[in-house]
Amino acid sequence: MVEIPDPKPTDLLPIGEIVRRTGVAASALHFYERKGLIRPERTTGGTRLYPRHVERRIAIIQVAKRLGIPLSEVAEQFAALPADRMPSLRDWDRLGERWRARLQARQRELERLQREMNQCIGCGCVSLNACLVMNPGDALGDEGHGARRLLPIEDELTDAVD
Repeated sequence: MVEIPDPKPTDLLPIGEIVRRTGVAASALHFYERKGLIRPERTTGGTRLYPRHVERRIAIIQVAKRLGIPLSEVAEQFAALPADRMPSLRDWDRLGERWRARLQARQRELERLQREMNQCIGCGCVSLNACLVMNPGDALGDEGHGARRLLPIEDELTDAVD
């Protein structure tokens, strides 16, 4: 079997090689392109060729997805990184710091929600006037009398991530 040397940092790789090296489907790569997260170069025949540093961006996208960070935020962070070369360690450290702070804030919020949920489950109240989880500060009372519509679960989860 003939061994193919590892590509150099300046090499451009075809989409099939990026798929092989990252484990991300070509359709996902096309989606990331449409979102402006990665940019291939094109040959005169239209073939996509990716700079090697795109592999790092794809890895960061995958981590962000696992952490629940929306792709819109990933795009914001990537806008601060150089598009034409491999970001430096300092660039990645800054990105990590911003996400670390965001994740710590999310963790604190989840812990607060858990405390409130435990209080709610334990209290057995039937009045939304006193409920800290569903109606903190009787905010629904400001909207008038009668039942109030709550967000569907999917919307609540999306709002919590965004």
